[in-house]
Amino acid sequence: MMKKQSVRFFILSVIILVLSVSCAEDDFDKNLESKTKVVLRNLGHELLLSQNDSTSLVLPVIKSSDDVYSLSFEKSLSFDPLDLQLLVHNSVEKLGLPKDFYVEVIRCDDKEVAYSYLSSSVEASNIFPCSGRLLPKSCFVIQFNYTGVFNKKNGGNPVFYLLVFLVLAFLAFVFYSRYIAYTHEVEHVDANVKTLGSFYFYPDQNKLVKAATEINLSKKECELLTILVTNANQIVTREILEKQVWEDHGVVVGRSLDTYISKLRKKLKSDDDLKITNIHGVGYKLEVSE
Repeated sequence: MMKKQSVRFFILSVIILVLSVSCAEDDFDKNLESKTKVVLRNLGHELLLSQNDSTSLVLPVIKSSDDVYSLSFEKSLSFDPLDLQLLVHNSVEKLGLPKDFYVEVIRCDDKEVAYSYLSSSVEASNIFPCSGRLLPKSCFVIQFNYTGVFNKKNGGNPVFYLLVFLVLAFLAFVFYSRYIAYTHEVEHVDANVKTLGSFYFYPDQNKLVKAATEINLSKKECELLTILVTNANQIVTREILEKQVWEDHGVVVGRSLDTYISKLRKKLKSDDDLKITNIHGVGYKLEVSE
């Protein structure tokens, strides 16, 4: 029973964590998208102000794919790429966005990349081309791209790693349980242990064992069961049972035999292949299916 409850607990935990990760990923996606759009709109506004333009519009930020965001302008403009880098860096720092991304400045007319750079959380991986040269005035689209640089689904998500740990722990639990069960089976198979259906019978220890669960037997129950097991599928008369278990010890029996047989039936009832049959007026037979 305990083993089944443990398995159910692990399965339920894994299901809950899968749902938690899914919800956490959805929240992360929405938060990332909102912050990225704020960064780009602020970037567009600052670039226009750097050219003393406070009237032309920054057009709405467009999310062109899962990881690519595009910023465009109402009018043509010219700017220093260094200003672009500094503005992006400051906004990313301020809003706590991931530092793994790359930026491309694309000309509207021919779709060629006029300027691009790579930012990485690993400082040595940052790639900044030469700056200080103004980009000629033109229509530009600035793309902010996470693709292939930042794994937003799994990276930095502690719930994901906790889920992986629990799945591995569950698998370890399953294999360990099977190993323990196998070990018990090996330990049970010796000269002093009798196999009785799905039970292991320990006459010297007055107990039955099934699936690592011990069932204690009284001394009389154990003596009766030993005789029945020795004569499995054969009728053992009441006289033999009473003599060997009670009369040889100077004890008056009465209805004790029937009472102890009833107790043994209850302890063996979980195995349908075992049955103690009453042979009316003769005795009892332990029926063991082949």
